[in-house]
Amino acid sequence: MTDILYISYDGMTDPLGQSQVIPYLKGLSKLGYRFTLISFEKQERYESHREEVSTILLSNNIEWVPLTYTKKPPILSTLWDILRMRHTAFALHKQKRFKLVHCRSYISAMVGLAMKRKAGIKFLFDMRGFYADERGEGGIWNLSNPAFKLIYSFFKKKELDFFSNADYSISLTDNGKREIQSWISIEGQPIPIQVIPCCADLDKFCRDNINEVALQKLKTQLGLSPNTFVLSYLGSVGTWYMPEEMLDFFKILLGKIPDARFLFITGDSPVHIKQLAKVKEIPEERILVSSARHAEVPLYLALSSWSMFFIKPVYSKKASSPTKQGEIMGMGIPHICNAGVGDVSEIVNSEKLGICISDFSSATYEAAVNEICKAQTEAKAIRAKAFEQYSLEAGVAKYYSVYQKLLGAS
Repeated sequence: MTDILYISYDGMTDPLGQSQVIPYLKGLSKLGYRFTLISFEKQERYESHREEVSTILLSNNIEWVPLTYTKKPPILSTLWDILRMRHTAFALHKQKRFKLVHCRSYISAMVGLAMKRKAGIKFLFDMRGFYADERGEGGIWNLSNPAFKLIYSFFKKKELDFFSNADYSISLTDNGKREIQSWISIEGQPIPIQVIPCCADLDKFCRDNINEVALQKLKTQLGLSPNTFVLSYLGSVGTWYMPEEMLDFFKILLGKIPDARFLFITGDSPVHIKQLAKVKEIPEERILVSSARHAEVPLYLALSSWSMFFIKPVYSKKASSPTKQGEIMGMGIPHICNAGVGDVSEIVNSEKLGICISDFSSATYEAAVNEICKAQTEAKAIRAKAFEQYSLEAGVAKYYSVYQKLLGAS
């Protein structure tokens, strides 16, 4: 077996690790690769989910090396984590002589590139998104602060270093790939990039697998009649997402479908969402906010007539693949979204599987609502497109192809 080191600064006990790391590693392990996995875990989540995650990884022959994520103080805590990541990675390499280091995002790539340079290991840069631009445009780094401006500049330089020196890179979107391959400051263009979007477990996100008794019970619990039109939103409403614009859209929808409900499937505060709706003069009873465990999400999504997500169409979002899109499409649900984010407009418009708006004006919302009212969407066609774009098996196959190019047969 070929030994591979996988480094993630995200935790495996986080929802992201469970949906966007572990499923791929499970699939690749079955194809003959042996993984050692370094991750950084938030203490509360680690204590709650450690046994469950450990059992999954052990049963798939994945050795897990969890390190504690350090949150404070800012900047110094990350530097400390990078030092521990590097020390752990090189110590493990002495034992296992890895053939490849697979690095999820930029923090991990700093260690992966060092391993390539010092130990000659193949380096796979799984970028996930334009890290520095995301943190600047998302307000996580205040670029008017000289310290954060310096950090931003540092990571933009490292970004070029990673792409220039990676044996292969992974982009979530074709849009991101085109952007990267247009950069003349990277030597050897076009560099090798494989596009692999955020895939979904389409066995789990499948309308046919929903328990009808549980669904009817949930409808009763939420006060929904069999014919209630439900517009859903899945996920957090912070940083990139646009709850105010989504509520503006829903208010116009209410003008056409007065009994509609807007269901937020989120762990975020119901108070905040309902306060925003109150400002928009949307009746409180029309807004539903429910938290759901990851395993329960398909059941809640099954309530949807349509789903939606608006994401800030900023530069860094060229490289973004919303996980929720594959999950919604897997359920056969039509959705409304906005252009300027990854490949979402191309996917939605390719076979008219929903609506992709070009701006956030009332006139555009009116036109979209009119289209929703007369739309004849086909759940089977939407799910078929989900298999084409977002199936976990296709994602694993694409990673396997890259591994074979770098390592030969496993």
